[in-house]
Amino acid sequence: MNPYVFLVLLLSAMAVAQEKQAVKIYNPDADAGKEVQQAIARAAAEGKQVLAQVGGNWCPWCIRLEKLFSGNDTIAAMIRDNYVFVRVNYSTENKNLPLLARYGNPQRFGFPVLLVIDAKGMLLHTQDSGFLEEGKAHSPEKVLAFLSKWTVKALDPKQYLE
Repeated sequence: MNPYVFLVLLLSAMAVAQEKQAVKIYNPDADAGKEVQQAIARAAAEGKQVLAQVGGNWCPWCIRLEKLFSGNDTIAAMIRDNYVFVRVNYSTENKNLPLLARYGNPQRFGFPVLLVIDAKGMLLHTQDSGFLEEGKAHSPEKVLAFLSKWTVKALDPKQYLE
């Protein structure tokens, strides 16, 4: 193999490895049960739902979804205005199994998986994020449509009386 090609491949692999190591979206040491309870209390006080993103720092799709959530102004505003957002770690260090069992073991759908929880702590919806994908990314349109359908306002029966 050409030494220059080898060097380029080696440097590329090192850059990808460093990028993965630098990503710290999820906190394996966090008490996810406590964080979700705090999010529920805050959602009750603010008239919002809880949006929990379950995944791990090891998961490239979790990182992609996080970048869409924070990098797309429309989606970021939708989350900020309608949800209390919380991340739930799932990794070898901490799988948060008691919390996930309480919400129907959503890890069965793969990662990331999204939970919509109301202000009383009841699970309203589990979203397999695979249905929000388009190509090698999550579709902003599909994500926004999903988020729009689970807001407090969207679930208010008064919206559908006429």
